[in-house]
Amino acid sequence: MDRAGKITGIAILGGLALTLALIAAVGPPEPGASAPAIAREEVLPAPPPILRRCRTITQTDPDCEAAWEAKRQHFFGKKGDAR
Repeated sequence: MDRAGKITGIAILGGLALTLALIAAVGPPEPGASAPAIAREEVLPAPPPILRRCRTITQTDPDCEAAWEAKRQHFFGKKGDAR
């Protein structure tokens, strides 16, 4: 076997090994594996009761519109607020 054939064979084996390593790394967990723990900071707070109620209504409600607008302003920042 000449030098080019050896290099090709090694490249194929290396690619196969890399592929198997990636499959093992991203594959599904074993059946008895425990779930990863969630840190306290990662848990989102529950929305206020008005927003929970307003999620499901289909008619215009001024209280819900005001609550959603306040939530939008809190999330995006007030207009003219330079950050």
